[in-house]
Amino acid sequence: QVQLVESGGGLVQVGGSLRLSCAASGRTFSNLNMGWFRQAPGKEREFVAAIIWGAGNTVYADSVKGRFTISRDNAKNTVYLQMNSLKPEDTAVYYCAAGLKIATWEYWGQGTQVTVSS
Repeated sequence: QVQLVESGGGLVQVGGSLRLSCAASGRTFSNLNMGWFRQAPGKEREFVAAIIWGAGNTVYADSVKGRFTISRDNAKNTVYLQMNSLKPEDTAVYYCAAGLKIATWEYWGQGTQVTVSS
């Protein structure tokens, strides 16, 4: 079992930055693929970014490429999402996810709210 706890959400103005953190516990973190998803009001949850264990390859949704960066610190069992040049359409609840197989997300955090004001 893996427990995930997100932090770092909040209210920011258009063009601003936020860094989300997700602390993992309960399993060897370095063997987990880690991802970020988001869900805006009235919309389905969507993929934002992922980082693969081992080589650390990263994948991004087209909507955030060039603005968001996912990274991980295996020593701290934490994955980060640096969000720059934020837009109102980035407003959503952001969820951290973890999985043992690529594109299979077995564990989820409780979410953290990000609100971008114009």
